[in-house]
Amino acid sequence: MSLPALQIGDLTAPIPIIQGGMGVGISLSSLAGAVAKEGGIGVISAAQPGFREPDFSVDPLAANLRALSYHIRRAKVISGGGIIGVNIMCALTHYEEYVKCCIDSGADLIISGAGLPSDLPRYAKDSSIKLAPIVSPPKTAKVLLKLWDMHYHRVPDLVVIEGPKAGGHLGYTPEDVARLETEGYDRQVLEILDIVHGYEEKYEKSVPVVFAGGVFDRGDIDHYLSLGCAGVQMATRFVVTEECDADPRYKQAYLNARKEDITLMKSPVGMPGRAIRNKFLTLHEKEPEKITHCYQCLKKCDRASIPYCITTALTRAAEGKVDDSLLFCGENAWRLTEMTTVHDLMQELCQDITA
Repeated sequence: MSLPALQIGDLTAPIPIIQGGMGVGISLSSLAGAVAKEGGIGVISAAQPGFREPDFSVDPLAANLRALSYHIRRAKVISGGGIIGVNIMCALTHYEEYVKCCIDSGADLIISGAGLPSDLPRYAKDSSIKLAPIVSPPKTAKVLLKLWDMHYHRVPDLVVIEGPKAGGHLGYTPEDVARLETEGYDRQVLEILDIVHGYEEKYEKSVPVVFAGGVFDRGDIDHYLSLGCAGVQMATRFVVTEECDADPRYKQAYLNARKEDITLMKSPVGMPGRAIRNKFLTLHEKEPEKITHCYQCLKKCDRASIPYCITTALTRAAEGKVDDSLLFCGENAWRLTEMTTVHDLMQELCQDITA
């Protein structure tokens, strides 16, 4: 059975796969453009995309907006007219400016989480860009859709459910992750789908829902489609592609990771996260790193109490300094065994397993 297209309003992705946004510098225009060219949806991360700009340390906002605009436009060219999205964390300072940059630069879609994107419709008012909030437990879906309904009289164009096996920052406590490992997450997926369907009926509009977090192969894709999802979002598998924007040493760290290396950690931003355990993570769980510069990246960051600067840690990762950086990953990173290309990966994911 072939995979169905993913329809988001007037946008059609021939393959219902969204490549998850990965910052800092892991998913930029090369990866996003290649995924969109193959028929999926390519996503650029708005988390410090300007880290290589010469003025990044003195004016990070200007550097980031310049780089984000460049990468959106470049990805559109690479994709040949494919769908390009941007992942913007609600926790970012200057959130509104990033939304405006996406609109002005021609992005097709904004995916937003790491908090509730309650005011995203206000910032994107009068534009045609599609809006996709990320929700985790059903409660967040219920609260967010009610807020958008009451204050903006609209529903999302797409909803992304992020499950507990995702990489990077998680919308769950470590206790939730452990409990859901036993219980499974399907029941909550069905509950969120039911919440969304209620608003579809009210607005007489289709709102596709995609699932993210631990999706690894075609069997996983088929499973979430069978539950009623319209597609999936995947990030970890795209790291070990030639087109991924990360340093080759970062990609090799994924290939070297063992199952026991994948761990839950507490991020400096106060949220649980999933990463590959390395020397950096072990060291700074015990003693803080001296912070010499603030990049003004997150709204809630207490420089006096955090163990390390997350921008610095993630920038080092993107540059390939894998022993001295934070290596975010999904739960299944240890299952990766070889480098590939975006084309070959998309072909593999589209192949019917019953054929």
